[in-house]
Amino acid sequence: MLSEIAMVGGGLIIGLGAGIILFKYITDKKVSDSKGLAERIVEEARKESEALKKESRLQAQDEIFNQKKELEREFKDRESQLKSEEKRLHSKEERLDAKREKVADKEAQVVELEKQLIKQEKHLSELEEDLTQKSDEHERKLQEISGLTVEEARESLLKEIESRTRHEAAKMIRNIEMEAKENASKKAKEILSLALQRYAGDYAGEQTVTAVTLPSEDMKGRIIGREGRNIRALEAATGVDLIIDDTPETVVLSAFSPLKREVAKQALERLIHDGRIHPARIEEIVRKVEGEMDTKLKEIGEQATFDVGVHGIHPELINLLGRLHYRTSFSQNVLQHSMEVAFLCGVMAAELGLNEKEAKRAGLLHDIGKAVDHEIEGPHAIIGADLAKKHGESKEIIHSIAAHHEDTPPMTILANLVQAADSLSGARPGARKELLENYVKRLEELEGLATGFDGVQKAYAIQAGREIRVMVDSEKVGDENTYVLCKDIAEKIENNMTYPGQIRVTVIREKRAVGYAK
Repeated sequence: MLSEIAMVGGGLIIGLGAGIILFKYITDKKVSDSKGLAERIVEEARKESEALKKESRLQAQDEIFNQKKELEREFKDRESQLKSEEKRLHSKEERLDAKREKVADKEAQVVELEKQLIKQEKHLSELEEDLTQKSDEHERKLQEISGLTVEEARESLLKEIESRTRHEAAKMIRNIEMEAKENASKKAKEILSLALQRYAGDYAGEQTVTAVTLPSEDMKGRIIGREGRNIRALEAATGVDLIIDDTPETVVLSAFSPLKREVAKQALERLIHDGRIHPARIEEIVRKVEGEMDTKLKEIGEQATFDVGVHGIHPELINLLGRLHYRTSFSQNVLQHSMEVAFLCGVMAAELGLNEKEAKRAGLLHDIGKAVDHEIEGPHAIIGADLAKKHGESKEIIHSIAAHHEDTPPMTILANLVQAADSLSGARPGARKELLENYVKRLEELEGLATGFDGVQKAYAIQAGREIRVMVDSEKVGDENTYVLCKDIAEKIENNMTYPGQIRVTVIREKRAVGYAK
């Protein structure tokens, strides 16, 4: 048993020794193989390193060669540029040298010209002195021959030049007027004459008083009342002055407002008919008449719009139209005038192919501001335009109202039509009455302005002062100068007189030859 164990142990020791020997062999071989591999790797690395070094050296040499070529090329380019710049500078220097030579030549020429100018100035000074002496001598001889001084001769020459110039200006004025008249006068006259022929309005009466007829002379005392209380109450309620004089059975109502006179007249007539005349009754009747008058004003305004053919006007404007019935301007009834203007505007608009209804509307409303111009400050045209704008009228209507007296410059055809129709209505004979004294004074003033011109023999104001005919001396005023004289007279009338519409100036020159046969 022990022997077996010994044998097994011996075998194990032998096996272990053999394993150790084998492991050492294997280990030595691996180490030997590793050393060989390492040596091969090192050798290959060395060879690769040498190859890389060689390649790097070749690349460096190529780069150095390329950089050298680039530097050489840049150097050649720089050298070429420098040569070109040098050549350009040389050429510029040559041009500058040429310019210096030219400048030097010009300087020499200028110096020479200065010398010549100095000589010429000296020569001219001598000539001027000589001419001055000769001129003085010539003037002295002319004065001795003509007997005129220099100032007198100058004045005579200026008058002659002025006369010739005025003559030429008269020719030009005549030609221009004839050319303008050929184009515009004929058509304008046709339209205006047609408008006037198709309308004939009433003549206006100058009036600031209203007479009320009494049933008896005893009524005057009742109207006056105890200590004048009735007449004071009536005047206070109506704003009208009552004039009670020696005129039999008549009381006169005086006021500038026709509307107030009408209210006072109706109130007084009702009081006389009623017989009860005392302050309380007077105030009651006046209030009642004023209320009825508001209704009447509306009816008058509506009737005016119906007669003209204009519809859709604001009720407030219709009421103001009714008030115009009791408003006068230069003694002309303003509502009647407005209706005339509306009709004339419609006729002219129809002839021109414009909107006839719009033209009538503008004509009817053009003086609407006069209904309240005593309550609102400012021109009645501007007041009327504001009223029309407030009550929804169109821009064309508003502008026509504002521009009919040129408070605003007329910018539309409708505005010019209203302005023309307004002048026609106011200027037609009989439309506006004047006091005889003022009328004669204006005609005399008109004739006096014309006769104040040199060469005028007589002047006659005709057509109620709408035209003046001037007779001139044919020996003093020539054919062409008649146009200048006509313009001068018209300008003087415009600057010195105030008148509605326009005044026509006609200058007449007549040459007569008279002979006798024996």
